[in-house]
Amino acid sequence: MTLNLFQTYITMSRRRRKKLPSEPIHATIESLSHDGRGISHIDGKVTFIARSLPGEEVMCRYTSKRGKFDEGDAIEVLHASSQRIEPRCLHFGVCGGCSLQHLSPADQIAAKQTRLLENLQHLGKVIPGEVLPPLIVEPWGYRRKARLGVKYMRREQVVRVGFREKHSAFLTDAKQCDVLHDVIASRLGAFGELVNGLSVRDKIPQIEVAVGDVHTALVFRHLEPLSEDDEQQLSEFGRKQQFGIFVQSKGPKTIRRLWPEAKSDFKLHYELPAYDVEIQFQPTDFTQVNAELNRAMIDQAMSLLDVQAEDRVLDLFCGLGNFSLPLARRAGAVVGVEGEASLVERARENAQNNGISNVEFYVADLNGELDAEPWYGEGFNKLLLDPPRSGASVVVEKLPQPLPQRIVYVSCDPATLARDAGILVRQHGYTLMSTGVMDMFPHTAHVESIALFEKN
Repeated sequence: MTLNLFQTYITMSRRRRKKLPSEPIHATIESLSHDGRGISHIDGKVTFIARSLPGEEVMCRYTSKRGKFDEGDAIEVLHASSQRIEPRCLHFGVCGGCSLQHLSPADQIAAKQTRLLENLQHLGKVIPGEVLPPLIVEPWGYRRKARLGVKYMRREQVVRVGFREKHSAFLTDAKQCDVLHDVIASRLGAFGELVNGLSVRDKIPQIEVAVGDVHTALVFRHLEPLSEDDEQQLSEFGRKQQFGIFVQSKGPKTIRRLWPEAKSDFKLHYELPAYDVEIQFQPTDFTQVNAELNRAMIDQAMSLLDVQAEDRVLDLFCGLGNFSLPLARRAGAVVGVEGEASLVERARENAQNNGISNVEFYVADLNGELDAEPWYGEGFNKLLLDPPRSGASVVVEKLPQPLPQRIVYVSCDPATLARDAGILVRQHGYTLMSTGVMDMFPHTAHVESIALFEKN
């Protein structure tokens, strides 16, 4: 089985590296790394090999040599794993968007579950009482949020739009991306043609995409002012394609809408039908990229927390109210806390729009001192944590008193979950009752997980 050598050569030639061995090297793949590459030992040195799977015999070329480890790319599979499948995307291996398309979806989620459990055991020194069945949804067309790179190619006089190549500043030359939501998956070429017609075609570095249940928004970042004709072209594209068109010259406060006009009822939102909740958001707000998995995740969190009418629930890192508002439909009272003031403002608006009055939202630095915060000492019997990749170590070090009886922790990094799980178990006397993975980002090495802790 021979991989696309031409793409590999092109990718390597664009990088300024010290001279590497030119002859292919034989490698036996022993395991899978946290970022989806095969791990081998060549002449006793750890080597990470892209596009390879455990149990395979491959020929590879070095892409870098470092002090403690080397990196390579498989160019030929001599003995293929039974888990290997044909990647759906022709650009797999060059595009940096996906790393696991050569591994079957079932084996992808199994590898993620193994990584979660190994992190908990080795880093956190904890073992769950139960491993939950993984949450999985359709693995294609799931991605609703994306930041697409934009590059004007002077020699070809075209504009390329898409994801960056692996370990490179160059953009993948793709007209279609099957992990993106259907409304934008096949429009990368159209976006490029649109930008190529602008006077500032070489000053548009990025298009941010946000897809709601009904509407889709595009935010065009521009480094020089747009002409009146540029704005007309962008607006006309939005009208024809029925996309909301926004432009951004500097920071978030400079974002403005070109189309439709301000007086229109254009809004981005997603619905959570099981809780009769509609959440509105702005194009650059953080929302979960996978709407179907998000709904399943909320259901899972509600079930694990076992929310009752008398409960007081604290939701930390609450964002727009993705968990807070569904919780408020079931609990007696909910408090949501978030560090970004603009998200808290919209969370309050979402509560009001949904007629939910038993929830309060606060702005607070959850990596700072929390004792003086007005909500800190109010008393909560249940806690939901949904922190960023850095985790919630400050919060779990000093939990609000009295300690919540039940904690559900939603994680986007198994290493920081493992660290925080160790704190909860050894310092506060919790038991890790159950945990499981959720495939928020199919075909990538990203691991989303959920864990339930109960106070002994």
